[in-house]
Amino acid sequence: MWNRQEVKSRGKVNFKKNYWKSVLVAFIAGLFTASATVATRNTASGDEASEAIQSIMEDPNAFMYLMIIVGALSTVFLVLKLVDIFLFKPLQVGCSRFFVVNQHVNAEVGEVAHAFRNNYLATVLALFLRDLLIGLATCLFIIPGIILSYSYRLVPYILADEPSINATDALKKSRAMMKGHKWATFVYDLSFIGWFIVAAITLNIAGLLYVNPYKQNADAALFESIKAANGYGTPVEEQPQQF
Repeated sequence: MWNRQEVKSRGKVNFKKNYWKSVLVAFIAGLFTASATVATRNTASGDEASEAIQSIMEDPNAFMYLMIIVGALSTVFLVLKLVDIFLFKPLQVGCSRFFVVNQHVNAEVGEVAHAFRNNYLATVLALFLRDLLIGLATCLFIIPGIILSYSYRLVPYILADEPSINATDALKKSRAMMKGHKWATFVYDLSFIGWFIVAAITLNIAGLLYVNPYKQNADAALFESIKAANGYGTPVEEQPQQF
């Protein structure tokens, strides 16, 4: 069984040995994640929306206007979702690849494009299925969704580690590898709460320059530890590529 302190220590060492590149890739990962989330929620405030709806309903052509608005919003949401699926999610795997490689050698920033060069469609499908399954489980009840999210925690790392794996095998392997490790991983995540508070207090300056790249490197070290605990051997190929 892996040790939480050892995992965090390895993550910190590997972060510091390749500091600025780790900061940059963690920033890229956070940027695209935030963009996907914020963009889909970038709607008018409740009061503004209420006033707009009231104004529309007073118009004789209200239904037509309402349909136009609904259609426009649906189109924007669909476009943003497609960008998330086909661009942001593969970049997530590329960032995971960088941090896994960084556990062995000083990784290059070009690793973020890994998924676009290796098994792209399987990556897109695997992460789409992961999000769909977690979303459905969360709709049923929050706790099953959280548990399933930990079952599929390693999917991006598996895709980064094994470029030839197919989508369903990546999901199955993550679930198999996380058996007996979900609670320990949950506690591991909780151990970073203090760091996240520091990041919030410093208006995320500490998050950008230390907390996020440290956590990302530690997460990659966690993947390596769980992989070893499951008896899997050689690490990701240690040949960083550049753009």
